[in-house]
Amino acid sequence: MMGSHRDTETQRGALSRVPVVRTRAEVREVVREARRAGRTVALVPTMGFLHEGHLSLLDQARAGADVVMMSIFVNPLQFGPAEDLDRYPRDLERDLELAATRGTDLVFAPGAAEMYPHGAPGVQVVPGALAERLCGASRAGHFQGVLTVVAKLFGIFQPDVAVFGQKDLQQATLIRRMVDDLDIPVRVEVAPIVREADGLAMSSRNVYLSASERERALSLSRGLERARALWAAGEGEAAALRAALWSTMAVPGVEPEYAEVVDARTLEPVERAAGGAVMAVAARVGKTRLIDNAILP
Repeated sequence: MMGSHRDTETQRGALSRVPVVRTRAEVREVVREARRAGRTVALVPTMGFLHEGHLSLLDQARAGADVVMMSIFVNPLQFGPAEDLDRYPRDLERDLELAATRGTDLVFAPGAAEMYPHGAPGVQVVPGALAERLCGASRAGHFQGVLTVVAKLFGIFQPDVAVFGQKDLQQATLIRRMVDDLDIPVRVEVAPIVREADGLAMSSRNVYLSASERERALSLSRGLERARALWAAGEGEAAALRAALWSTMAVPGVEPEYAEVVDARTLEPVERAAGGAVMAVAARVGKTRLIDNAILP
C-alpha cells in the first residue's frame, strides 16, 4: 500500500510539472524561449481523451525533437450539424496526467473563443478532391475544418515536426499535401496504429460502444486481417480484397460505409494491390462511426 501511495504521489508530481497554457500568446512565448535556446520543437495535435495511441505520438515526437508540445482542442469546425461535437468525450485532468507520463513539455488547451475569437474563420483551407473520397464522401466540410485548425496550430507553434496517427490516414495525407502545396516548413510524421489486445484500433470514440457493440466492432480489424492474408497468399485483385473486407463487416449491428483499396498518396482506388497500397474501411456500429486501415507491406 505504501508503494501504491508513493506511485500516486509521483504521478501527481509529474502532473504538476506539465505546463498548461490557454492562450496563443503564451504558446508563442514558450516557443520563442525554446528557439533562443537552440531547441527543436515537435507538436502533437489532438482533441483529447487520450489513449495509448496518442501517447505513442508523443513518443515519436520525443524521438525527433528537443521539446514536445501537445494541443488538446475539440475543433468545432470539423463536426457536421448531426455529429457528436457536444458529447465528444472530454477529461482534461486525465489527459494531463497521461501526457505527463510521456514527459510532455507543454499542453495547449484553449477554448473555442481563444482559437476562433471572431467565430468561424472567414478564410479557411479548402482541401480539394482528396477530401471528397473515403470519409470525405459522407462528411462534407470535415477536412476543411481539420486543415484549417491544423494550419492555425502550425502558425501558433511553428513546429519543426508534427506527428499524426495512421488511423486517420486520410487526414494525415491531406495535411502532408497542405504542407507541400503551401510550403509550410513543418515535417509531418505518421505513427503506426496502436490496437487493443483484441485488434480493435484505439479511438477516443470507442468509449461510446456497449460491450456487444465493441465485439461487433472487431469486424473492421478482422476484415483487414482477412484481406491482408489473402494478399500475402498471392491475391492481387483489389476487387477480391474489397469483397473480403465487405463480407467480414457484414454482420448484424454493423453498417459498412466503405471498404476500399487505394493508392497511399492519391487515395484513388486501385485495380491491383501492390506493396504500400492502403486498405481502408469505415462502418457504423450502433450510433458510433469507426474507421480503420492497413498498409500492405
